[in-house]
Amino acid sequence: MSIGKHFDDFSVGDIFETNGVTLTESGIIDFALLYDPQPFHMDAVDAKNSIFGGLIASGFQTLALTFRLFRDTSVLNGTNIGGHGMDEVRWHAPVNAGDTIRVRVTVEAVTPSRSKPDRGTIRFRYRTYNQDGTQVLSVAMDHIVARQKAHEGA
Repeated sequence: MSIGKHFDDFSVGDIFETNGVTLTESGIIDFALLYDPQPFHMDAVDAKNSIFGGLIASGFQTLALTFRLFRDTSVLNGTNIGGHGMDEVRWHAPVNAGDTIRVRVTVEAVTPSRSKPDRGTIRFRYRTYNQDGTQVLSVAMDHIVARQKAHEGA
């Protein structure tokens, strides 16, 4: 497995594109049963009568898949130390069974740690789209990323 990008390899404006994943009805229901048991995520009949007009994926499932798709790019293989959190989570449109989602990730900020010279924080803006190009999710996530070499006085 190859090593991903280190902190100093990133610049504001860098863009990364992911592969896609297609959501299935059974996958949506399985996730909902475990983590978000609401009728419009679990029951096709109830979902048909909801404001969504049919079964939709949990927003939390979409968020988890968004992160997974970026992880699968290997951009942060072996260099992602963890995260500080996320902000501005927005679900823009529902994700239906049969939809294929892809993610575009943009570097918004690159901030070296003031106390730990072996790392820094990268703010990534995740934007998730379905197969029609409709944005379904956006979120800003802060990742702690290792530096290749510790920088003295950073």
